[in-house]
Amino acid sequence: MGMTELQMPKFQSEKEEAEWWDANPNFALQVLERAKGEGTLGHGTVSRRAAALDAAKQASIALDPVDIAMAARQSERKGLDRQTYLKALLHEALLREEESQDQSSAA
Repeated sequence: MGMTELQMPKFQSEKEEAEWWDANPNFALQVLERAKGEGTLGHGTVSRRAAALDAAKQASIALDPVDIAMAARQSERKGLDRQTYLKALLHEALLREEESQDQSSAA
């Protein structure tokens, strides 16, 4: 099968897509077989790509060593992992700031 023969069309509706899948039940198998033959079939490819996208959304910030030490002490007292504790603190501070901005603009 040629490359263009294994292209999935764009559908205008779910009904149209369902009809296409009914008429082409072996499409996914053909795509997988071609990928295997070309050596491009991988295990967990979708999961790896999703993880890469999630990693790209992460942010790293440099913290003052004193702040890190305080966070370590506080998280230990609360029985939490330091990173989890810092994420929670940041989230709470962002929510407070958002609420403060909302109240300022409403006044």
